[in-house]
This record gives sequence, C-alpha cells and structure tokens, in this order.
Amino acid sequence: MKKDLLFGAAYYPEYMPYDRLLEDVSMMKAAGMNVVRIAESTWSTLEPTEGVYDFSYIDRVLAIAQKEALWVIIGTPTYAYPAWLAKKYPDICVFDGEKRAKYGHRQLMDIMHPAFRSYAENIIRRLMEHTAGHERVIGFQIDNETKHYNTASEEVQKLFLAHLKEKYETPERLNKAFGLAYWSNSIHDWADFPDMAGCINGGLAGEFAAFQRTLAADYLKWQSAIVGEYKREDQFITHNFDFEWKKFGADIAQDGYSYGVQPDIVHAQAAQAVTIAGTDIYHPTQDALTGAEIAFGGDEIRSLKHAPYLVLECQAQAFKYWTPYPGQLRLHAYSHLASGAQGLLYWNWHSIHNGYETYWKGVLSHDLKTNPTYEESMQIGREWKQHGADKLCIQKKNRVALVTDNRSLTAFKWFPIDRDLSYNDVVRWMYDALYEMNVECDVVDIHALVPSDYGMIVTPALYCIAEERIDALRRFVQDGGVLVSSFKSFVANEESAVYHEAQPYHMTDVFGMTYNQFTEPGTTLLDGKEVTYFMELLNADGAQVIARYTHKYWGKYAGVTSNHYGKGTAFYVGCHTDKEILKNVYQKALSAAGIPASQFSFPVIERSGRNGEGETVHYLLHYSQEEKSVCCPYTKCEDILTKEQYVKGDEIILSDWDVKILRDLS
Repeated sequence: MKKDLLFGAAYYPEYMPYDRLLEDVSMMKAAGMNVVRIAESTWSTLEPTEGVYDFSYIDRVLAIAQKEALWVIIGTPTYAYPAWLAKKYPDICVFDGEKRAKYGHRQLMDIMHPAFRSYAENIIRRLMEHTAGHERVIGFQIDNETKHYNTASEEVQKLFLAHLKEKYETPERLNKAFGLAYWSNSIHDWADFPDMAGCINGGLAGEFAAFQRTLAADYLKWQSAIVGEYKREDQFITHNFDFEWKKFGADIAQDGYSYGVQPDIVHAQAAQAVTIAGTDIYHPTQDALTGAEIAFGGDEIRSLKHAPYLVLECQAQAFKYWTPYPGQLRLHAYSHLASGAQGLLYWNWHSIHNGYETYWKGVLSHDLKTNPTYEESMQIGREWKQHGADKLCIQKKNRVALVTDNRSLTAFKWFPIDRDLSYNDVVRWMYDALYEMNVECDVVDIHALVPSDYGMIVTPALYCIAEERIDALRRFVQDGGVLVSSFKSFVANEESAVYHEAQPYHMTDVFGMTYNQFTEPGTTLLDGKEVTYFMELLNADGAQVIARYTHKYWGKYAGVTSNHYGKGTAFYVGCHTDKEILKNVYQKALSAAGIPASQFSFPVIERSGRNGEGETVHYLLHYSQEEKSVCCPYTKCEDILTKEQYVKGDEIILSDWDVKILRDLS
C-alpha cells in the first residue's frame, strides 16, 4: 500500500442534511486529513431498485478527491441490504435456529443465503467496475465488522452435518467424541442427526459455533476473491475487525466499548481474506482513559499479519462519556501508532441528524462547525504531515505472546467459570497486568501460535486445547521457554471433553503440581489479597510455592506455583486475584526469560519499535491528568515532535495526557 500515514474519517455525504461536499473536504484538508472511507453503508442508495444503479455521490467524492489529492477507501455495502431485496426474499433475514430476524437493523442477513450471495456479488462487481480504476482509490474494505450472526438455517445445518461426516466419518465416532450417550443424544444413523437449536451438549454446540465462525471467515474470503479480480496491484484489501462489546449498563449499543476476543469470527482465519489488517476500536475516555483497549486491539490486529495495520474506525466525540478532555484525542491517535498502526480514520466525520446512531457524534457536531475536537484533530494532522510514516510508524518484534482461543471462549458460555467472570475477563486481567507493567506482547490465536518465536507465553484460561498443541507448549518449556498459565488451562480437548487424567492435563510434570478440586473462594486470601470468583486447590509436587492460600481449610493448598522443566520454567496461577500478585508472577517470569523490565509503569506507558528509517523509537504515553516527572532511561534520545534531546538520567516532564516520541540517538 501507499507509504502515507493515513489520517481521515468515514464520510457519508448521502446522510447530510444539505450539500456541503466542498466545505467538508476543505475542512478535512485544513485538518491535515488525507483519506476518506465511503460506500460501505448504503446499498439502498447505490441500487435503489433492483438493477437500477446510482453511483453519483461516489462520483462526486472521487472527483473532488482527484482535485484535492485525497485518498479514498471504498467499502463493499453488503452489511446492510435494501428493503426491496428483503421483500423479494424474506428468508434472507437471518434465522438463528429459534426465530427469523425482522428487516431493519444492519447485519441481520443470512450470509449463506444463495439469493443474498447473488445480489451481493452483483453490487460488489458493479461497484468495483465503477471505482477500481480510479487513481485516488487506495484500497477496498470488504463488508463491515463481519460475524456469523448466529446463522442456523436449514441449509447451514445441512452443511454442518456434512462437516461432521467428513471430520468424524461415522456416527459412532461422533457419539464418542462428544459423549452423546448422555440423555440419549447419541445417533446411529446420520439421518437422525437433530436440529442444533435443541442441542444440550456443550461440546457439540462448540463445534457448531466453530463451524459458524468458519462460515464468516469464508464469507470474507469470498468477497476478497471478487474484489481481487478488479483491484490494481497497488491497491489493498482490508476489513475492519472488531472485538467483543463490553456493556456496562442498559442494553443499548451506545453503552459499552471494545473489550476482548470477538466471539463470532476467528480473526486469524479471516485475516487470510485481506492484504492489510484493519480494525475498529472504541474505548472509555475522560477519567476512565487508560489506553488498554487501544493496546489490546492493536496487539491482536498487528499480530494477524505481524505487520502495520489500519484503524478504520475510532472515536472522535461519540457519547457524553466519550467527549475527550483537551489533549486526549491526540493521545488516542499516538496510542494507535505506538501499537503499530499505519493510519487512523474516525467514525465518523460528521454527526448524523437522524437514524439509529444520531448521538454517536463524529468529528463535527450537529451544527457541522468547528469545535475543540476538530481543532485538536488539526494538531494531529499537522504533526503527522510534518513527520510522516517513516518517522512515526513502527514495527515490533515482541518476545512475549498472550494466547487466545475461541473454542475456550465458547466453552465458558456453557460451563462458566463464574457468573460474573467471563473468558474475556480473564484474558483482559492477564493482558492488562502486562500492559500496566509495560511488557509488550503479541496477542495470538492458539492455532496461529509458533512457540519458538517467543521467549515467554501467557495462556489465559486455555480450557480447550488439542494434545498436539499441548505437546508444542511442553517442548517450548523444555527448550528454555517460560510459560505462564492461569486457572482453567489444559482442561479439555477441542470438543470440550474434559481429559480424564490428572489436571492440568499432560502438564503436571511441567508445572510440578496438580489439582482435582476447585472452589468458591469465600474469605480466602493470597499474599494478603482477596481471592475472587474462582480458585483451584493446587498440590505442589516438586514445584516452588510462590503463594499459598490463607484460609482455615484451604490454607494447605498453593495458589501460585513455579517449576523448572528442562531448560525452561512454568508458572501456574490457580485463582483470580489482585493484579499486583499477577504482576509479581510476571516479574519472576520475565527474569527467567531474560526479558528486561521497563522502568516505567502505568499511567506512563512505554511502547517501542523500529521506524521506517531504521531508528529505535520509544513512545511515552501519559494516561493521567496529573503532571509527572520521569527519569530518562535511554543513553541519548530526541523527541521527534519537539526536537528536545535527553540523555540518561535527565528529567522528562509529562504534562496531562501527554505524548513523547523519543528516537534513539546512541
């Protein structure tokens, strides 16, 4: 793709209350923006009736983009289909096994419906024919935040049965794999396989969920193949991968933020559809701004290709609790670059005057005039234009990996750790402790993990894991690696069948301990800190006990252990507790792995890499409204933004919500 540092917004002139295209582009250019994303939301505008096309608003945007040297990303408009198509084929609305969705909301289509595929292919091809040859079109976004939408139509269930036949070959092998004798669920003829809507077997439901996720990934690959027939060599294909949406109040879309692993598509599978990974990241702001969501999302998306990525949607103002304090919008932007992003686009440019997202505010408010958020974006644009991608964009080679797994996520929906502790809660607990310590990591799907690429691997609640992957982690430790695993790891196979040997399965010698009971913590303490939600009663068998429970009855059991195995070391954290205890474990693990610790800790976040000029660059991001003084740990460095130089031991003053970008001069 182009080496420009992309900066811009999603732009919808078709939503505007009046024609202001020239004024909008003028304001974008004044803010230093160089890219817009268009077309992904309005199939009904592009094809108002079947076979009748209107690309006039796209033509107008492309014309002014040509005149003003603005890049354009074209989105395929398939995630929200027109009413005429719903009327013609009512069963295009997704059927989830229980009920069929009603037309109106976006992302309610059956991605496997043949009529939907046919009409979607047609509009994609028409759009590509119209835009791919334009020199200002830099690339294409396929679909939008794609998931499987719980598709469970009769056709999908037939495809799933075909998948089971291929994988298990006979009904008897299927019965054995999932223990279907339970409650007389076993079958002895494939023709008797029941509708999945009534499934009570968590393992089989997990297999179906994994199959649905594969359908979603294949759907993106299908779109990518179509786009690939038209795009030029210099144009990219991307997708805006999103995350689980953490809700913390009323059950409305505006009440939450990007939180953890996306349950309904495996990013590592779907990333095969794109040439550059993209993402949408939304997060708390104001006093709740920590940068952790930006970092987690960035680390996961960057790790898909181990390359720079695009932030295709991020917040400008959005809701009342996201209106940024002065300096925060700039801090957001540099936080994305610090994680390895090569571009950032706001959702969206302008606030919408009607519709579902009326109060998800854009860069401009409803009056469409300048405001503090727009003015701060101008500062970002000036700085990015001045210094450019070669200075500000960084690539990373991290020595730590945090491993995620969608099958484990699904298993915990059936077999919860605790009603108030989800899989993603454990992932974020373990990730956030690393983040606050300034331990940079790749966030890697278990099926994409190459253990030898890392010196330290962290496995949050890795419940479902195949024996060959256990063997790979055993070899990793034996060969000198450091493994840090949490409770509920190495419990079941990928069918969610619990292994019938000592737990953690096939790893008791690696961890030097075992357990066969777990419990509600109650009043249990660990190193003086409260144990919460869940605890395993660990019996050390050669392992060093790092922390033992404090409790009248559970006090004889370990809560955290460490064990040397082969040339490496394995740590096991058997309960959920305060992050400070987890950080103590990480300190020991980092030392064992020979990975130096940062001298900084939250609210000062250090994220490093090498820029396009081969320089080592350290981003210092200050997530606090209080001024802070830190000691320079680098031999000699220069702030790219201010040209101020520091040597080791110098005082660096960080003001509220500040950013320093220090290039190594030593």
